[in-house]
Amino acid sequence: MILRRMGMITIGQSPRTDLVPEIQEILGPEVEVMEAGALDGLSHEEVKRFYPRKGDIVLCTRMADGTEVVVGRRHIIPRVQHCVNVLTERGAEVLLFLCTGRFPEFSTEKLFIEPQKIVDHMMAALLSGKERVGILVPLASQTEQARKKYGRLKGEVVIRAASPYGRPEEFRTAGEELKAANPSLIVMHCMGYSEAMRRALREITGKPIVLARSLVARVVKELLS
Repeated sequence: MILRRMGMITIGQSPRTDLVPEIQEILGPEVEVMEAGALDGLSHEEVKRFYPRKGDIVLCTRMADGTEVVVGRRHIIPRVQHCVNVLTERGAEVLLFLCTGRFPEFSTEKLFIEPQKIVDHMMAALLSGKERVGILVPLASQTEQARKKYGRLKGEVVIRAASPYGRPEEFRTAGEELKAANPSLIVMHCMGYSEAMRRALREITGKPIVLARSLVARVVKELLS
């Protein structure tokens, strides 16, 4: 058995016990996973200085205790680069970024897998121009960003928000709104959404669901096979 060493980087705190085990299950025992987080070692009070301000690109992530935090992307970029450096030094052969947000290129000679590119290219490939696609994002404050980003896609785009770390009622409301919009498919556009959440959304809407987490994990498995 060939063991591959993969570094996984979260914009929150590691370990991501809510996320990495599901990816590891798809990748199989041939892949050894190492984790690093952009907010590792910081308290909730210290993270407050990263809160988004007007004009910031807003990101939603998770602390080690499971609580949700919201940060501005500009604060996270250099800290992700630090995670890249740390995991490379620890022997990671491949790096997987655990965020579907759009980021500038990071400095590394390793293969750096960006879920945003995988998910967005998949969406573009599936849409012929006649469909309506539903997109679920974590925060209401991200819907306008998403509308600008995906307005150029073929077909109509319907965007709703529900945090993967929030209240179940919020998730159900977003699901009911997506059901009412009657899209051809729904994309859960955040690595924080789980397989259980996908099943719940499928039960609410009856629609085909693309889960970013499992889609990316299966692409990675293909790359490492």
